[in-house]
This record gives sequence, structure tokens and C-alpha cells, in this order.
Amino acid sequence: MSATVETLAGLERRITLNLNPVEIETEVGKRLQKMSRNVKLDGFRPGKAPAKMVAMRYGSEVRGEVLGDALHKEFIAAVEANKLDVAGYPHFEPAGEGIFNATFEVYPDIAIGNLGQIQVTRPVVEVIDADVDRTLDVLRKQRVRFAAVERASENGDRVHIDYAGKIGGVPFQGGEAKDFPLILGEGRTLPDFEGSLVGMTAGASKTFDVKFPDDYFAKELAGQTATFEATVKSVHAPILPEVDEAFAESLGIKEGGPAKLREEIAANLGREAKRRIQARLKEQVMDGLLAVSPFDVPRSLVAMEVRSLMDHAVNDLKARGMKEQDIKLSESVFEPQAKRRVALSLLLNSFAAAHQIGAGDEQVRAKVDEFAQSYEDPTEVVAWYYQDANRLRDVKAMVIEDNVVEAVLQSAQVTDEPTTLENLMGKA
Repeated sequence: MSATVETLAGLERRITLNLNPVEIETEVGKRLQKMSRNVKLDGFRPGKAPAKMVAMRYGSEVRGEVLGDALHKEFIAAVEANKLDVAGYPHFEPAGEGIFNATFEVYPDIAIGNLGQIQVTRPVVEVIDADVDRTLDVLRKQRVRFAAVERASENGDRVHIDYAGKIGGVPFQGGEAKDFPLILGEGRTLPDFEGSLVGMTAGASKTFDVKFPDDYFAKELAGQTATFEATVKSVHAPILPEVDEAFAESLGIKEGGPAKLREEIAANLGREAKRRIQARLKEQVMDGLLAVSPFDVPRSLVAMEVRSLMDHAVNDLKARGMKEQDIKLSESVFEPQAKRRVALSLLLNSFAAAHQIGAGDEQVRAKVDEFAQSYEDPTEVVAWYYQDANRLRDVKAMVIEDNVVEAVLQSAQVTDEPTTLENLMGKA
């Protein structure tokens, strides 16, 4: 048996494998003979069926297995002999008596480009009192309670309403509700609808028009104007909790009260800012590496990644209640993301290998500790990571990526850009 290698376009290669038909048939006969000792066919006791009947029943299946084993063995031998680094799986095609072509791709040789050409903008952020105040406001609003008031409604109030809408004098689906709770200004309904309810008192009724946007999600209502009749049944004003000892304790602060709460919030905001900055830097570094280090990406690996992304998307949609037969996804939607993911994986591995970048045990532990800090019991989180080798492997991969980013930043053109935490949170 022998093999020849042919270079096709790009990363594609073809190996011509020559198998000996006599050896194939000899092996088929051996396997059938072995099988006949135990096989059971109708009308015969186990192991007593005639050899010809066993061959008729299982010959094609066994021949396929023998051929597959022989092709795999010869392909591996040819790959090793020619020192080929195969990406993905080969595709075998018959090309004559005992002759098969195996078409496949190899991994690219990646040459890292000039890192000095990479331009990176690094956000510089300081957590200030105003950032803590904004977070406290959010926490207070999450714990708001409402109390009935006898005055005209204002933005921020919760009203309970009965309403009925018509288009051209005809009621439409979803256009009517009883005792419907609505916080004015929150944006749960169309702005014109909520705005028309501002200034109304309990017991008051009003008729008003609302035009649905041209891109409204309900196509039958898009661009239509509806006339609503609404009655406000009650008006409730929001009451926010005071930032006091009880409020701090409700958020898990056992000692230290509001001052300790502000300290914890500042620390959490600092960790989140660090994470966002690292994500921003990583994205820029990856884009820069791809730009200065162009290379062909194996299509077979991209196809495998597309299938993985599609499977994940389908499972996610099914978990959200969609039926599998109703899910229509196109591979082309996932291809750009898949190609980028494969390219970055190959590039990171190549860069890390060329620069001997790894992940030390101390770095891995520091990363785990960082993850654990945002939980109530960090020690349990740390133990959870160290109980599973796969979890630690994922953390190690993250550390290596971080180390690659730091290595690139040493040579890249980095410009520090002062910004606010609010701006950073809005963009990341």
C-alpha cells in the first residue's frame, strides 16, 4: 500500500491512497468467519448459520468497516510520513480499483506581524462618589413601594387603568384591559399612550389617539392610529427606602451600615470597571493581531464552529419555548462569527507558543479569587472551581488570553483615554 500527496488551493491537500483489494477481501473473510461463530440468523441456532448466508447478510457491512479501517490506517501513516498537520476531517472518494482520494485541509503557518502597528485606546476610570450614588439610586428603585394618593398622576406614579382601543371604530386584539397596572414614564407602552395618562386623577376618564410606529412589532398595527378610551382607577406615588442601617442590612451588610454599603458598592464598581476595560483592550488587541497577521483559515474548522454555534442557538431558542420545527436558521448568519472565533483561536495558540506564554498556578488562583469576590461566600466558589478539572482548564485559557493581551500591549501603540464610569458602562 502506498500514498502520494498533492497540494491544492490554499490549505487544501489531497492524498491518493492505494489499497490492495486482495488484502481487503482477505480481512473481510476473516471477520465474517469470526462473526459466524456467534451470529444468529432466523431458523438457525447461534453459530450454526451457513457461511454463505452470513456473508449475504453481513458482507456489505463488514466490507465497509474493513475499508474504513484500512483507509484510516493508511491516511494516518501518510500524514505522519509527510509531517502534515491536519485540520478537521478528511473526505474520502473512490478513484479506481483499490484507489481512494482523501481531501483535507492543513493548519496554516501563522507569521505574527508587526505588533508596533497595532493601535489601542485604553480607558482610564476612577470610581467616584457620584457613581456610588447612582448605584444606590438603582438599588432603591428596585425596592420601591407605592402608596395611594389623591392628586393628579405624574411620571413615576403607578396607575391602574381600564382601557379599550379601536381602529376605525373596530376593536383590535390586545387593545383592551381591565385594572391594568402601569408606571408612567417607564416605557412599557407607547410614549403617547403613557403621556396621555399624565395629569389624570382617580376616577377620571379620557379619550385620546395613539399612532403605532411604522416598525411596530405587531405588523397588523404598524402605522395605524388607534382611539383609546381610558379610565384611571387609582394613582399610587412611589416611596423609595432611605439609605439607612435597615437598607444596608437588606443588602447583606451585617455591620458598618450605609458607610460599609458604599464601600462595598465602590469595590464592586471597581471590579466591574476593570472587567470592562480588560474586555475593551482584549477586543482591540485581537482586532489588531488579525489585521497585522493575515492567514488562511481552514474552512473545515469554520464549518464545525458554525454547526456548534447553530446547535447552541437552537438549544437556546428551544429553552425559550420555541418548537424545533419552527426554528429556521441559516448557516450564513453564523459564518462571520465562526470564522473570527477559529482565526483568533489559531492566532492566540500560535502567539502563545512562539512567545512561551502560559498560565501559572498563582495566576489561575488569582483569577478564580477574582471571580469569587462578587459572591457572598467566596470560599465556596473557589472550591467549586477546583473540584472540576474542566472548570480550571477554562480559567487557565482565560489567563493565557490575558497574558497574550499584556504581551501585545508591551509593543503596541497604547493611548490612555480618561473617561467616566458611566460612559464606560454604557459602551462595553
